Amino acid sequence: MSSMLKTFTAKLLLHRSQYRRFLSKVEANPPQNLDIIAEVLDKEVWREIDCLACSNCCRSMTPTYTFQDLKRISTHFRMNIKSFKEKWLYKDKKGAWMNRFLPCQFLDLNTNKCSIYAIRPADCAGFPYLTKKKTVDYIHVHKQNIQFCPATFRFIEKLMNNIKVNT
Repeated sequence: MSSMLKTFTAKLLLHRSQYRRFLSKVEANPPQNLDIIAEVLDKEVWREIDCLACSNCCRSMTPTYTFQDLKRISTHFRMNIKSFKEKWLYKDKKGAWMNRFLPCQFLDLNTNKCSIYAIRPADCAGFPYLTKKKTVDYIHVHKQNIQFCPATFRFIEKLMNNIKVNT
């Protein structure tokens, strides 16, 4: 486990519930300039966080695969969609196609790189969604991702330092 991931895990154990409460308060009463703040903080976070030093998302989470993802990736492997799904995916209770195995079958565990990076699922390409849509509409996602992603955790830390909520 990388030192970044160890530090993240230790901080997470101490602060996760506090950060989730903060996010709930922001969600209930978002500041008017939340999206502007999020854009600035997003840039700061990515100057500090190196995903290749972590890959925790690929080790502990699974993307959902859209039909376009299935088509693109199965074609890459010269498989039909049905065979691709049978080999690597399962359908969850909501009907979404997800990885059958963790860590992700496409993660190179030695380099932390995705072996299909150029054609990876859209869900992976957008992760961790720090500035997707309106920030307030993604707070529920940040509450989940905070336990897996150091970038999300750092984003929330920075958000807490930049906006005040009623306690």
